[in-house]
Amino acid sequence: MTDLSDAPTAPRTDRRDNKNIAAAPNFDLLAGVSLRVSVEVGSTSMTLAELLAIDEGSVIELDRAATDLLDIYANGTLIAKGEIVSVDGRYGIQVAEVVAPARGLEGFERRG
Repeated sequence: MTDLSDAPTAPRTDRRDNKNIAAAPNFDLLAGVSLRVSVEVGSTSMTLAELLAIDEGSVIELDRAATDLLDIYANGTLIAKGEIVSVDGRYGIQVAEVVAPARGLEGFERRG
């Protein structure tokens, strides 16, 4: 058996600490990738009986106030919070805050 403890080892590099990679990310490869962006106004839990009793005119109470910011998700991952706006007679979302981009994925919350 050969003892490799004296053999020179290749320097370990952490790709996240490599300034060249961080300074010039190559997003061209991913620029055309489609993501599903959705906005969550709120949510609630209800029984199957309550769900089946819903009819036209029914009101479903949600878990947040009308003044709260809405959650903006990309492929199920929380990326920002925003407010509803009207754009040429259609709904739009004005981004009020982006969720912790500098912290990487640890600041993001995945919707279940």
